[in-house]
Amino acid sequence: MIGILDYGAGNLASVRNAFEYLGFQAKMITKPDEIEDCEAMVFPGQGSFGSMVDTLNERRMFEPVGQYIEDGKPFLGICLGLQVLFEGSDENPDHEGYSIMKGRVERFTKGKVPQIGWNEITTFDPSMPAGWAYYVNSYRIIDSEHAIAKSDYYGQFVAAVKKDNVTAFQFHPEKSGKYGLSLIRWWYECLQKE
Repeated sequence: MIGILDYGAGNLASVRNAFEYLGFQAKMITKPDEIEDCEAMVFPGQGSFGSMVDTLNERRMFEPVGQYIEDGKPFLGICLGLQVLFEGSDENPDHEGYSIMKGRVERFTKGKVPQIGWNEITTFDPSMPAGWAYYVNSYRIIDSEHAIAKSDYYGQFVAAVKKDNVTAFQFHPEKSGKYGLSLIRWWYECLQKE
């Protein structure tokens, strides 16, 4: 069973629908004691970095999610679900991320902010499909040793990362049509090979 982390952020129905469309069993995770039963976890995120961390702490889910990742279980982050893997964000400097990867999330300094719309995904992992994905983001990771894909918006930034059991997309695969569905399937098939 794939657990989709529900901490009150929007767009959860679209994420669940994408997984179910592909034939994967998925359920919403709303309590800390439900986390450890998941064979894989999806962390979709919308909103601000600080409110996300605060809500997870209020619901006593921040630490269990971090422990789940540290235990080596399969994890997919989407949008803020990618950003929280890093040390922190300039959006809310007093809030810390999981520090699974080094670096801080920074605001776009050029162009219209937030970036809203389609952007090309250039991949560095030969198994990951390239294509065009849908973004809604004001903040990004400029670079990471764990980047497996990048996009360009007034300069390159990280589109996707992968480290051990952790994969994450800055964009929204659930809003990216057939390409987004192919990425969800790619992630799931990667799990079966590990």
